Amino acid sequence: MRIACGVEYDGEPFFGFQIQVQEPTVQSSLEQAIAKIANHPVSVVCSGRTDTGVSARHQVIHFDTESNREAYQWVMGINSELHRAISILWAKQVPDDFHARFSATSRSYEYTIINRPVRPAINRHYLTWISQPLDHDAMHQAVKLLIGTHDYNALRSTNCQSHVSVKTIHHAEVVRVGELVKLRVTANGFLHHMIRNIVGTLLPIGKGLKPVNWMQEVLESLDRKQAGITAPPNGLAFMNVTYPEIYQIPSINNDQN
Repeated sequence: MRIACGVEYDGEPFFGFQIQVQEPTVQSSLEQAIAKIANHPVSVVCSGRTDTGVSARHQVIHFDTESNREAYQWVMGINSELHRAISILWAKQVPDDFHARFSATSRSYEYTIINRPVRPAINRHYLTWISQPLDHDAMHQAVKLLIGTHDYNALRSTNCQSHVSVKTIHHAEVVRVGELVKLRVTANGFLHHMIRNIVGTLLPIGKGLKPVNWMQEVLESLDRKQAGITAPPNGLAFMNVTYPEIYQIPSINNDQN
């Protein structure tokens, strides 16, 4: 049978989601904890891999097992074995054709900047600090130019392994909440470092160093060298993922303030 779970994690202690030479990773922590409850080794698939230091409010994973457990037993049992920076939010049996990655219809990220002259002390691992004043309205107008179906080759990592750089951004906005400037983007999928490169391109616009339409020029160039630098992982969070209603995957209401 196939089990899907909702997961939240604090990315600061981990070297990203995917298993690699450096440890710990979110995936290895999950697989070790789930294996103890399932009583056999498991392989975890996620809806979208995250980099070192990137957190997730509602990641979705799946794994296959022959062990029969109630949803409550999966949640409480796995959480009892997990790294304290990871929590299972829910668990449910899903059809065998459900795939955490390939069945997803959209994914949402949020990038948070603290915009003030003084560096932050509280929550510093989850914020990117920009001391110069930012024009969030200009940044908002610029990011709106990315909405739609485009080739985002200029906004992906040079190490991106995806064979296709065309994606569809459904929603993009920049808002200010006091000292915080937040970028929120929802798309059918993302390329490696895409959000961080969008932020790196928005920052010169927010600082008044580039005009709003520079974002359009960067997008149309298809050239990574024309875009801004890759912004730090601090401040980036995987917020949500959606699926066709047939799978009845629980939704999480992330606070948008």
